Amino acid sequence: MADRIGLCISSDLVDSGLAVSFDVAYQGLTCRAFAVRYQGQVHGYLNRCSHVAMEMDYQPDRFFDLTGHRLICATHGAMYQPDTGACVGGPCRGGLIKITLDENEGVVHWHTADNLKSVEF
Repeated sequence: MADRIGLCISSDLVDSGLAVSFDVAYQGLTCRAFAVRYQGQVHGYLNRCSHVAMEMDYQPDRFFDLTGHRLICATHGAMYQPDTGACVGGPCRGGLIKITLDENEGVVHWHTADNLKSVEF
């Protein structure tokens, strides 16, 4: 498909492990995004906290808290559900902005034609 780009091989994403970062166009700007694996499934989000529009990782490609069950913003401690992007604690103003990914034949793909969607909870 012309509207999807291979991001990484599937084995690059380990459950609750390091993310794979990539750039997307969002509201006319180039922004960072990330892909993670949680409970066997891949998920993608704009790397932008809903509390304050700044990148969330506390070290490059590290988004999971110590339990491996929440994505956390390193600056203010906002916490998000990894499989939905929903705010589950801290100073969130809504959920993360979802990026459509899929996994096929050992490759994780980003669907470039899909609009980025804000998760409302």
